[in-house]
Amino acid sequence: MTPLSASESAWPAPDALCWEQAMGQLAGVMQTRRIHPAEAVVLLPYAQLIQQARRAWAAQAGDTFFVPRFETTMNWVGGLGGTLGLYVPSADDLRMDMALDMLTAASLLDRSGLSGQQDALAGRLVDAAWSLAGVAAAVLPSARPAWSERLALALGAGQESPVLALELAVGRIALAWAAASAYPTDCLFQASPQLFVVLEGFQADPLTESLKLHFGDRSVSIPLCLALQASPTPPALHAAQDAEDEAGRAAACVLAHLAQGLSPVALIAQDRQLTRRAGAMLAGRGIAMRDETGWKLSTTRAAASLMSLLRVLPWDASSDAVLDWLKNAPAFDAAMVTAAEIELRKAGVRAWRDLPDFPEEGLVPPAFAATAPLARRVNALRALFGRARLLPVWLRDLRSALRSAGQWDALAQDDAGQTVLDVLRLHEGAEAEFEVSPMTRQHEFTQWANHALEGGKFSPLHPPVEQVIILPLAQLLGRSVQAVVLPGCDEIRLPVSPEPAGPWTPGQRDLLGLPSRDVLAAAQRQAWHYALQMPHLDVLWRTSESGEHLMPSGFVQELLLDQDPASEPVMAGDPRRLRSVATLPTPHPFPTGEALPVTRLSASAYEDLRRCPYRFFALRQLRLQESEELESELGKRDFGNWLHSLLRYFHEALKAAPTPDAAGRTVMINAAAERATRELALSDSEFLPFAAAWPGVREGYLKWLTDHEATGAVFDEAEVWREVPVGTLTLLGKLDRIDRQPDGHALVIDYKTEPRTTTSERIKNGQEDTQLAFYAALVSDDTLAAAYVNLGEKEPTKTYEQPEIVGLRDELIDSILTDMARIERGAKLPALGEGKACDYCAARGLCRKDFWNE
Repeated sequence: MTPLSASESAWPAPDALCWEQAMGQLAGVMQTRRIHPAEAVVLLPYAQLIQQARRAWAAQAGDTFFVPRFETTMNWVGGLGGTLGLYVPSADDLRMDMALDMLTAASLLDRSGLSGQQDALAGRLVDAAWSLAGVAAAVLPSARPAWSERLALALGAGQESPVLALELAVGRIALAWAAASAYPTDCLFQASPQLFVVLEGFQADPLTESLKLHFGDRSVSIPLCLALQASPTPPALHAAQDAEDEAGRAAACVLAHLAQGLSPVALIAQDRQLTRRAGAMLAGRGIAMRDETGWKLSTTRAAASLMSLLRVLPWDASSDAVLDWLKNAPAFDAAMVTAAEIELRKAGVRAWRDLPDFPEEGLVPPAFAATAPLARRVNALRALFGRARLLPVWLRDLRSALRSAGQWDALAQDDAGQTVLDVLRLHEGAEAEFEVSPMTRQHEFTQWANHALEGGKFSPLHPPVEQVIILPLAQLLGRSVQAVVLPGCDEIRLPVSPEPAGPWTPGQRDLLGLPSRDVLAAAQRQAWHYALQMPHLDVLWRTSESGEHLMPSGFVQELLLDQDPASEPVMAGDPRRLRSVATLPTPHPFPTGEALPVTRLSASAYEDLRRCPYRFFALRQLRLQESEELESELGKRDFGNWLHSLLRYFHEALKAAPTPDAAGRTVMINAAAERATRELALSDSEFLPFAAAWPGVREGYLKWLTDHEATGAVFDEAEVWREVPVGTLTLLGKLDRIDRQPDGHALVIDYKTEPRTTTSERIKNGQEDTQLAFYAALVSDDTLAAAYVNLGEKEPTKTYEQPEIVGLRDELIDSILTDMARIERGAKLPALGEGKACDYCAARGLCRKDFWNE
């Protein structure tokens, strides 16, 4: 940014002008009415202005030591100290605490005959009641019943349709709940200040307006926001490419202001996610920040850690959910958890319940050697939380589970973790607040905890002296800041006409006294105009999001229209400084693998070597394999595995009970299909697209089988595992199927579900095809034959025999021995892959082919 000019540095900040006129009017009112400052109560728009107001009064009042009571409504209640009666809420009162109000909402729905819809409606009911709390608190306690009855009759106008019955029921229950509740601010109607002054912000508060009417002539309103002269320096406009670019520019703007000695800087939290990203960048530079907005407690790492435990408890918990919790529970050995994850992904156990039972004294299957001890502990915990119980019992059991898992100490030592424990009443004895509660099932408890964390708020500790203040746009009024950075000024996050919150229609909002869209729009415009009066203002927005073009806010468009229409809009330069970075070209990798001897080799491993030596080195010698996704959708590979399994079961059954009858064979192959589906634990819904194609594949295969058997070929065995020593190397693999020809020699068959053209290319280029020749090397027969059998979904099953397979096999073995010898001698293994070999290669990020310096 450019250095400050003399006119810029001399331009008065709008907060100083606002406070000067407001304190002047306040002093004049007191003098006119002969009211002593100590007998006046001055309500401010929000609590952060209290110290600012006191300093402004001291500057205005001069030598007097008497200060009016600068308060917000809640501060005033606390200052009264119960002198006008203590606030003692009843069991059904609206508490503005999600943990308590969710329980009350469920109770109210049950008493209203809507117990069956508690899960769906409880959260909506709380939201609706919270939106009415401010309006209800503004009504005199004695007048609330009549107020509620009058509004309830008119609330359903236009909602007589049965389709809207639940919405209307929720609205009326919320109104009755809000009206029947007592509020901490009720005692303010009993106060008797000699002078009641309201410093008005951008938007009127219902309670403040009600108190003004209640105190009558003793009330005075003074606007804090003035129609000030525009700053001589127009705001700096920054059009960013996307959210990351916008966050980087915002952080750079803040740093530029601080470098010019402008502190504190206000960072407006118009887009909370972007503000957190910019804040992380600033924290990395050691900038002291005061965050007055906070963020949802549910988004903290502490809340995620606790919820990971609760997600393990349902009967249908996924293996991924259990693994996520185990990784966050220090009581479990990390190496064992990693080994268990490898086993689960290798076995494809998607749902935790699909694991076999592991009795304490029983034999453990080798495939689950690491999983078994963990599963015993996890299942013991799941069994403990299976039955319904009272909420205090749930909380005590959860506290015990967190301690046994090693998660408690981490939560207790973390600021956000302490807030989580407070919100859920997990500290020792805190659960007594819920002694009167109904029986709660496991999913209801998890839902309650999730809502409580969603409704909770975490605010980090404030530094003693801040350089940056993160605050909402509406709370910029009256703040003493030297510069303002305002990101998120796009059409979505800074609309000219904001969408009112809550479930109410425009007519209901007007009836209930909630602010209309027009009122919100006026407040938004006032806040925007106030920001424009700041002498140093940066306005930022992104021009695209998720691949879609994004327009700037209507407020920004007004600024652009005010510029010279004959020229391009004047935009600020990128505040980030370019750095000179030395060029470090990415070289071609040339590793050697002599230190990683290859003793066992499969067909797919050797295919990797032939396609790309570096791929063989990374995936086979270093064994850098991608983890299989347990929750991924079924694909072509799963369909192929299913076909292989069912054809094995079918041919083994047909060999045991031969029948030439077509109907009998159809029954047998369908039974094999059901068995394969069951053993592979395939979901009916996910497998539906492949199940729809199965009848066509089945009929085509059975017809092919009849023709194949007519040649004299007889099924011998399927899914055969073979290991054959070749020198110091062992070749290994699983053969899909071996038939016997009329002369007794073997016919090696490999099933394919790929396009026919792909299979044809394999046969056409026999010396480039690894698979059939490799499988032939696993069979000790110098007169064998080999073929691919393509099972098409839309075309008939067809055989593609590989001629001269024995010669191709011998050539392949010589090639394998030669290549392995070269690797042992330290031959380089460069990345030579091209085309499809690279498109989906798991090692592409390691060879860095996309960044080579050619």
